[in-house]
Amino acid sequence: MTAPTDRPTLDQVAERAGVGRGTVSRVINGSPQVSAHTRQAVEAAVAELGYVPNLAARALVTRRTDAVALVISESEERVFSEPFFAGVVRGISAGVSAAGRQLVLALAAGEERPLERYLTPQHIDGVLLVSLHGDDPLPELLRTRGLPVVLGGRPPSGYGGAYVDVDNIGGARAGVAHLIDNGRKRIATISGPRDMGAGQDRLAGYRAALTAAGLADDPALVVEGDFSEVSGLQAMRSLLACHPDLDAVFAANDLMAIGALRALRDAGRRVPEDVAVVGFDDSPLSRVTDPPLSTVRQPVEEMGREMAEMLLRLISGVDGDTHQSAVLPTELVVRASS
Repeated sequence: MTAPTDRPTLDQVAERAGVGRGTVSRVINGSPQVSAHTRQAVEAAVAELGYVPNLAARALVTRRTDAVALVISESEERVFSEPFFAGVVRGISAGVSAAGRQLVLALAAGEERPLERYLTPQHIDGVLLVSLHGDDPLPELLRTRGLPVVLGGRPPSGYGGAYVDVDNIGGARAGVAHLIDNGRKRIATISGPRDMGAGQDRLAGYRAALTAAGLADDPALVVEGDFSEVSGLQAMRSLLACHPDLDAVFAANDLMAIGALRALRDAGRRVPEDVAVVGFDDSPLSRVTDPPLSTVRQPVEEMGREMAEMLLRLISGVDGDTHQSAVLPTELVVRASS
């Protein structure tokens, strides 16, 4: 019997199971070239002895680390305060854990990103990137290193790699069409950042709805925010100061819509009687605002799971299409704010 202070070895597992060392290695590394009876015997020996594989040694053989990195290009403050990121991380974590892999979370705000030295095949098997801005060189850098990469959200430029997104254009168009159907004529928008695919697409959906209804697309009714509540508050104040006749606003996410609600309340405007408001996300906060917020639901956890599953397929070689994409549907949720 192995002493409690000794670490069981591969040879000891093989002896206990009555098989060769190579057979034990194949079982531990998930090889299909092992009978069910042998696999059961090896797994029983592993459990009995408390054997823990040497991950570093196994990585040298399999050339895999069993770890994937999730890189979010935002500050800690934003990542840990915005419901969107919590939902995406939950979905990704569920997908990665189900495959028996380890998830490494890294935040990459700003231009100085020492983590790029870590993102190599020696440390991880693939990378998930969320909340990219502009022409960020990181996706192409990682691909040149031979790492499979999946983006969360459509990249704002002509990037040709794999990504998972939601129907931002269709969702925004549905939200603005709802306002139009309720008789609103002067509809403003607090857009997302123009250097992000989601910001661009939700603005495009807003404009498409106006055009379809024969309403003027007035650039003065468009104010850019950064997806934070403070930016929504400031944008709404600016819109009210310059366009006191507006009767509705579409905010490109729920936090900015919540900021808009605060500004409207401070200005003595009734919602929805004077100004109707629609957001985008269907975050938990949207149910407890005063009044409850009409919004466009996006399936953020499903998005995270799909990202993880797409990356794992690329890593395993089951799907070699590095240019694949998936766009998930959105749904308008009407509440009292509109």
